[in-house]
Amino acid sequence: MTTPIVLTFARSGHDTARRIAALLGAELRLDPPSESVPQAFAQRRPIIGVCAAGILIRLLAPHLGDKSGEPPVLAVSQDGTQIVPLLGGHHGANRLARTLAEQLGATAALTTASDARFARGLDEPPFGYHLANPAAAKPAMAALLAGAAIRLSGTAPWLAEAGYPIAPDGTVAVTVTHQAGAGEGLVFHPKTLLAGIGCERHTPADEIIDLVTATFAQAGLALDSLAGLASIELKADEPGLLAAARHFGVPVRFFSAAELAAERDRLVNPSAIVEAETGTPGVSEACALKAGTLLVPKRKSRRATCAIGLAPAPIDPATLGRAPGQLHIVGIGPGDAPTRTASAVAALRASGDWVGYGLYLDLVSDLRQGQAEHRFPLGDEEPRVRHALELAATGKTVALICSGDAQIYAMAALVYELLAATGPRALTDAARRVGVDSHPGISALQAASARAGALIGHDFCAISLSDLLTPRADILKRLDAAAQGDFVTALYNPRSLRRTDLIETAKAVFLAHRPPQTPVLIATSLGRPEERVRLVSLDAFDPTEIDMLTIVLIGASTSVSFVRPSGHPAAFTPRGYAKKSTP
Repeated sequence: MTTPIVLTFARSGHDTARRIAALLGAELRLDPPSESVPQAFAQRRPIIGVCAAGILIRLLAPHLGDKSGEPPVLAVSQDGTQIVPLLGGHHGANRLARTLAEQLGATAALTTASDARFARGLDEPPFGYHLANPAAAKPAMAALLAGAAIRLSGTAPWLAEAGYPIAPDGTVAVTVTHQAGAGEGLVFHPKTLLAGIGCERHTPADEIIDLVTATFAQAGLALDSLAGLASIELKADEPGLLAAARHFGVPVRFFSAAELAAERDRLVNPSAIVEAETGTPGVSEACALKAGTLLVPKRKSRRATCAIGLAPAPIDPATLGRAPGQLHIVGIGPGDAPTRTASAVAALRASGDWVGYGLYLDLVSDLRQGQAEHRFPLGDEEPRVRHALELAATGKTVALICSGDAQIYAMAALVYELLAATGPRALTDAARRVGVDSHPGISALQAASARAGALIGHDFCAISLSDLLTPRADILKRLDAAAQGDFVTALYNPRSLRRTDLIETAKAVFLAHRPPQTPVLIATSLGRPEERVRLVSLDAFDPTEIDMLTIVLIGASTSVSFVRPSGHPAAFTPRGYAKKSTP
């Protein structure tokens, strides 16, 4: 289930909404715009509205269509005592209502006939079971509500737990099987099969997909019973294997060579060649055996092998091996929620661990849903990045949080520097194999320019005045080049307690190449409550008022500042459209 959204449109519902959001790890929206509800509905996100049911009905009425795709929609009274599933009853709404009712001490008003009598609908099986023929659920439920009993073939403890009557002479046939095309009546496929995969480096995804599909077909197995793919940890970054897992919609898990070698006595097809190359006499069969028993021994394609293991009960992949590590490099923008990108927010929510400078973690605390925080002081950049990579190497999904854009004077370059490092700085092999995604954020220079107009409307550059990592001579050379090149220039890290003169030098260098009235934009604490943005001329610019939370943008010789009728100053750098529009 995707991250639920909890909304309330009245202050009297705030406390209840906060409680529910905390219980569910949901996104909380207090006093949101009305379009938030249809947007979340279109994204198939569960919606819990702490409001009158009529509000949700009116907002969603124009968007209702095929009920098979509806997400759960619940209305909760403002005091939290009544919970009414409105939509998606058999897609999780009724179950969510029961769960919330238990945790809040509330009443769940279930109006679906089956859920009023049974704890779970037949068309809403629990994790680990797939309903193969949904159309058969409705007549089966009707018969059970009329007093019939289930005649069960296979194992499904959840049916009795949900209150369904089960009898040897029951008239409602229910079959639970991992076999394809088998079974009478309502058929559930349990997620009890694990596909062990061995492959050469750069094996195409299509070859792995075709091999798994053919192996299942030849053995008469249901692909809906596939719980996951598994391989040796050397393949944790194998693109074809990861793509195959996405194709089948299942997770992929990895085991060390030692863990797989422990299965050597149970292998049907051990290989001395494989052992010499990997440290284990088998990969696909050894992985499959981690499910329990070897159901289908190794089968081969040109560059891959596949074996199938069978578990006695549905497999929870989280209990096997480790997941492929994933590092999200997240730029959170200036710091305020409205300027975060959707990609950055999604990455933060998807990550179980957040790593970053303490201030940056505080700036996104409103999105925290139980993530473990790993706080580092300012200045510990390499230990911070190394920790994030090694943490991801344990199979976790990790967010490395940076302010602004992670590519601009932040941690993205250091991530790749360490991934490429050899010798004493080299990462562990597992850390080198983690997946890495970058999520750009709004940079300080973009945010500053936008606050006061469009100063970066033409060619611009950025220079950091910090000489901790860049030689002072190089900084001076770049300042002179930018000034002579007539670039709008953003100055990052302009001043610290120790380093006070470079910003003064920068002013002198630009004054030698710019008119005194060139606009200078000074932006401090962007996106934070104490934000302050002001425009001054280059000759009036006072470097002594600058600190490390400030970015300075010096305009080009063509940049213009003016005062709008409202009294607000603005600045922009024209690109030459006036010439283009002149006859």
